[in-house]
Amino acid sequence: MRLFHFSDGPDIAAFEPRRVRIPSARPAGKEWLNAPLVWAIDADHDFMYLFPRDCPRILIWATSETSEAERRHWLGDWRAAAFIERQWLEKLEAETIHRYELPVEDFEDLGDAGMWVARTRVVPIERTAISRLDREFAPRGVELRVVDSLRPLKSLGNTGLHVSGIRLRNARDWE
Repeated sequence: MRLFHFSDGPDIAAFEPRRVRIPSARPAGKEWLNAPLVWAIDADHDFMYLFPRDCPRILIWATSETSEAERRHWLGDWRAAAFIERQWLEKLEAETIHRYELPVEDFEDLGDAGMWVARTRVVPIERTAISRLDREFAPRGVELRVVDSLRPLKSLGNTGLHVSGIRLRNARDWE
């Protein structure tokens, strides 16, 4: 297994635990996830962070609760889909981000969408610059879908799909 952290910063020597910028409402017993942590994503879910930092996006994939009809309708032959607003496409094509590989032994699995956390300082193993982000999805089995607005996708929460929304506060007409 491999773990990564994505950043627009090209010269991070070590990741220090820090609080999330905007704390989330956490279930009882999970409030500590708003405490200072270093966050990482596993290789199977790294497509969730192949975006400019502030780019709003919705990512979907099938779960054990997803019906075959729903999976076919939303995913076709893809393993996942990533939706972005049209206004972000040019930046997605032009941005370079940096994927830092992190030592697995420093992290604990959250059991949620490939997310892992460390409570102490983490020194990266390797850094890889990634450009032309729009070309990174298809090789991972993820379809990049460009839409005028993410707002109509709010109803995806009523499906059997896993739905992750990231930076939605930056979406054009998100409420």
